[in-house]
Amino acid sequence: MTDFNWDWPKKIDREAIEDLLSLEFLGEALNPILIGPNSLGKTMIAQNIAHRALLAGHTVRFYTASQLLSGLAAEDGPVARTRKLRALAKPDLLVIDEVGYLSYDNRFADLLFEVVSLRHRQRSTMVTTNRPFQEWGEIFPNAVSVVTLVDRLTHCSEVIKIEGNSYSLHEAELRAQQKAVDRAARRK
Repeated sequence: MTDFNWDWPKKIDREAIEDLLSLEFLGEALNPILIGPNSLGKTMIAQNIAHRALLAGHTVRFYTASQLLSGLAAEDGPVARTRKLRALAKPDLLVIDEVGYLSYDNRFADLLFEVVSLRHRQRSTMVTTNRPFQEWGEIFPNAVSVVTLVDRLTHCSEVIKIEGNSYSLHEAELRAQQKAVDRAARRK
C-alpha cells in the first residue's frame, strides 16, 4: 500500500481502508465491499489486506468471481459441490474479486448465495465489484436469489465506494506523452 496513489481516485475513504488493514473486521465477521469503476485499485487493496491477514496468521482464500463460480459449477455432483462449499466456509477471509466484470446465469447466483450464506456472521467475505448492487441483476440475469444474495452479503458489511477515472488509462496517457517527448528529442 506504500505505492498506492491516494490522490488519484476522486473519492476514496483512506481511513476506512487503513481500518481494514488493521484486520479488526475479521474478529467481527464483517464483509468489506469495495465498489468502484475499473482500475482504481480495488484488487490491489484486497490483495494487500489478504496478504496482511496471512502474515498475521489468518487463513485466506483469494478468487476472482469467475474462478470461484466456475470451479463450483464444475464440481461433479452435489456431494463434491457440498465438500467444496464447506471448504470455502472455513477460511477466516475469503476474497471474491471482480464481481460484475462478467455475466452469469442464475445457477451461478445460487452458488454465490450458498457461499455467502455459509459464511454469514461466521467469517469475513471481501468483495470487489465495479457494479453497484442495484445492477447485480444484470450480472446474474433472471436469478431469483440476487436480492437475497445482496441482502445477506451487505447485512454485516462495510461498503467503501471509490470514484474516479481509470488509473491504467492515466498511465497510458503519461506513457504516450513521454514517448512523444522522446521522439521529438530524437528528431532534434
